[in-house]
Amino acid sequence: MTTAKRDEKRQMKSASRLYAVQALFQMEVSGQTVEAVTREFETHRFGATYEEGEFAEGDAGHFRAVVGAAVNWQAKIDQLTDRALVAAWPIDRIDPVLRALFRAAGAELVDMATPPKVAITEYVDVAKAFFPDGKEPKFVNAVLDHMAREAKPEAF
Repeated sequence: MTTAKRDEKRQMKSASRLYAVQALFQMEVSGQTVEAVTREFETHRFGATYEEGEFAEGDAGHFRAVVGAAVNWQAKIDQLTDRALVAAWPIDRIDPVLRALFRAAGAELVDMATPPKVAITEYVDVAKAFFPDGKEPKFVNAVLDHMAREAKPEAF
């Protein structure tokens, strides 16, 4: 595989992670089903062009795997996240975008073969996209590091 092809595939996976966070957020606030949200994203967002600009092409398989695992493993992921947060801040008290991000990242840590350090780096980048001027990316890094060490201690 050429370097350009590898870079393109990596960018598509990164875009699918961002879309997964958006989809999980949308499911939480709207009550839509996994099927409805994934269909909407794959039909109307992946590579679409609107007045606001062009959406990146995503890796549909990775997107579906992350969203599906986040939903299937939500209780376990939320418990993992709660243990990584300060006791006074359970997951249901944090920003819903961060909650969606922790669930997407948790899906990769709990149910997928993604190396933990890759998942942490990718989701810190997603946090930077949502919170470009805030402290949230550092917070996300710390929480995901704790979650990864618990979920996959053999990787450290």
